[in-house]
Amino acid sequence: MSRVGKMPIEVPVGASITVDGNLVRVKGPKGELSQEISERIKVAQEGNVLLVTRETDEAYDRSMHGLYRTLIANMVRGVTEGFEKMLEIQGVGYRAVLKGKTLELQLGYSHPRAVDAPAGIDFEVPIPTRIIIRGCDKQKVGQVAADIRALRKPDPYKGKGIRYRDEYVRRKVGKAIK
Repeated sequence: MSRVGKMPIEVPVGASITVDGNLVRVKGPKGELSQEISERIKVAQEGNVLLVTRETDEAYDRSMHGLYRTLIANMVRGVTEGFEKMLEIQGVGYRAVLKGKTLELQLGYSHPRAVDAPAGIDFEVPIPTRIIIRGCDKQKVGQVAADIRALRKPDPYKGKGIRYRDEYVRRKVGKAIK
């Protein structure tokens, strides 16, 4: 039995879960998410606990068991608490400005880069060198953060660019002068 898959998912107060065949919908104060699951994986609700089980012990079923349990647990956490990613901008003249729902970034290019917030994602810029990305869908929050980071990846020589808050950039030594 999968160690991850057999753990029960506790549903907190304020979240409601609907299992309709192979579609799981989770609704909470931060939003609503849905996930289609395989027909070979079963989700049962007992009171305020969800249990994810599998039909057989085949390799495919074992691999999907833990995956779907984690996806459903992330949906429950997302609609109740939400997810966030923090990005830091380093470099002289590099900064971020929030204009409505659009994030405008000065990253050393000849023109500013604009990033529109997708549905369900909120940007926050507490200081010009920090960006906070919030949302209820963990995958979407991570993807938006990765897309913003890809606009100017950290430079290994000077360390300039956009990085995750807890990311360590290994610096390289420049050319040696004779």
